[in-house]
Amino acid sequence: MTMTTSVSQFLSRPGGRQVEVHDLTPDAPADAPVVLLCHVAPGSGAFDPDPAVTAARGIRLIAVDRAGYGGSDAADDNEFATVVLAADDAAAALETVLMPGTKAGVVGWSAGGRVALALAQRRPDLVGRVAVVATPAPDEEVPWIPEDNKAGIEALRGAAASVAHAALTQAFGPLLDTLTGEARFGLMGVGEADAGLLGEPGVADRLRVMLDEAFAKGAAGIAADIAGYTLRPWGFEPGEVGTEVLLGYGAADEIGPAHGEWWQRALPHARLEVVPEVGHLVVVPLWDRVLSHVSSTDV
Repeated sequence: MTMTTSVSQFLSRPGGRQVEVHDLTPDAPADAPVVLLCHVAPGSGAFDPDPAVTAARGIRLIAVDRAGYGGSDAADDNEFATVVLAADDAAAALETVLMPGTKAGVVGWSAGGRVALALAQRRPDLVGRVAVVATPAPDEEVPWIPEDNKAGIEALRGAAASVAHAALTQAFGPLLDTLTGEARFGLMGVGEADAGLLGEPGVADRLRVMLDEAFAKGAAGIAADIAGYTLRPWGFEPGEVGTEVLLGYGAADEIGPAHGEWWQRALPHARLEVVPEVGHLVVVPLWDRVLSHVSSTDV
């Protein structure tokens, strides 16, 4: 199996905002363990890292498009699409699929890791174990934002949401117009270190589908995402995340083990695993290990 077949539903959120929820395993039994995948930036919920592994694990895999990505409406002009807003959207999705008395495993890839952790802290009634894969630490703790980009972000600090979104959309819009196919993979941190993985059957195809969905509304999603997690607090304290967290990082990733080491120190119950010779696409070779961790009932 190389491609993901999925179905979607739409949730109505406060203010009438519509959020798309992808069910990536529509044939899974109703009582299958639920796993929520919080996507990379830029990205969408239309991505299963390894459908064959997912099927073998017998889980129900769902994913939620963050504001402005895929089928999800952009945030209101006066509202930042914060980490907490995304976590609350994810919680609403879990409430529609979880069987009474059960919890979901939650996985966050890259920017999605912040959402996964915020969700775990805010809604321990819905979340069992968590896996955080290739997620940056705060830039002030482990610098990772390029200096040119950092200057542009700082220039927007204190601006209204509408101003920040307009500026970031103007910055990214022309770039999205010129990049096609695999040239867009670099926007989400996938690069030369991942060449071997991109050559595996179906991987590049699944990423292209995800990015086609992500950019359905142009640069609205990436603009809202960047503004939400750089110009506003993340809205959770790592030290208050009570569940077991698996941290997975690629040794050859620019967002590499140093970031995982910071999270390991910051989280009360975290284990760090590093995959050699892999970059930001580490979520693919690590997927079976991730599902083993988050599907455990030992929480």
